[in-house]
Amino acid sequence: MKTFTGIREVFKIFQNKESYFNEINKQQSNKLIFNQIVLICGFAFLYGMVMGSYHSLLQSVVTGLKVIVLFLSTVIICFPSFFIIQQVLGSKMSFRQMIVIVLSGVVLTATIALSFAPIVVVFQVTGGNYHFLQLLHVAIFIFAGIFGMRLMVDALKYACENKSIYPQIGVTVFRIWIIILAFVGIQLAWNLRPFLCEKNEEFKIFRKYEGNFYTAIVYSIEQLVSSKNPEKPEVKRVPVNYPDTTGKSGTGADKILYQIRK
Repeated sequence: MKTFTGIREVFKIFQNKESYFNEINKQQSNKLIFNQIVLICGFAFLYGMVMGSYHSLLQSVVTGLKVIVLFLSTVIICFPSFFIIQQVLGSKMSFRQMIVIVLSGVVLTATIALSFAPIVVVFQVTGGNYHFLQLLHVAIFIFAGIFGMRLMVDALKYACENKSIYPQIGVTVFRIWIIILAFVGIQLAWNLRPFLCEKNEEFKIFRKYEGNFYTAIVYSIEQLVSSKNPEKPEVKRVPVNYPDTTGKSGTGADKILYQIRK
């Protein structure tokens, strides 16, 4: 019952920005942060399992763990720079308030991503190919991430305009930090691949080959387009002896047949 109440408190802050900046004691704020981390881990793991289930149960479990690592490690790597820069700019927000804001955005991102899981399952069951599913997951992460980042920006705007504890320039800097956060997340995702494997591919914890995330996306788009528009078979001209009316074999241009070879 206490766990359910804690989860409800986490989602309540999505609807009430005032709850970010209420005077709460240390114990309450720690509980809120703990519940946020639990939700991130739970939702990220469930979505990862759905993603990896396209290949096998083992891949499903490993992908679930990888998505947890992706979410948490991205925040851990980027948060120190965000906190220090905001303090230099004159922010009066506490360390815990900033953590709550950032984790709230990640919670919303994980929640929206998980809400698309039934759609992913439908495409997997109905025969969606590997490259299409790959692009679908990228689109879901981008869509969910936009809402998560927007929640953070709205919270900081509220702190700036209504609480006067956050500088206006900090909101602009935070938008730049979001771009850095996105690039770090993309790089980590590339190093943690594969999240999604083709069915005929052997299970691998990590994949090693040259390239980067952007070339991989372009390649997936090309493969998806080419599968819808297969190239026409190459036509080769093969001369064949064609008997004339006298029964002899002729070799003239008017006695050539053309065969189509695939």
